[in-house]
Amino acid sequence: MKDWEDEAKGLLKGELKRRGVTYAQLAGKLADIGVMDSEPNIRNKLARGKFTAVFLIQCLEAIGSSSLRLSDG
Repeated sequence: MKDWEDEAKGLLKGELKRRGVTYAQLAGKLADIGVMDSEPNIRNKLARGKFTAVFLIQCLEAIGSSSLRLSDG
């Protein structure tokens, strides 16, 4: 059985790593688009892998990601 929380966490963390974006930078980029969230809160969300689809989309928008690869297949 697939762990969906780990899958979501891995997708977002991978995208941040590919773009060289730290949690602190992500907090700033989110603020730039009107989403106020602290670095520790972002770190906790990603560590748990429990965040909404809205948060995922906000993060992708903030870092300028126009697509997301769900698997290597």
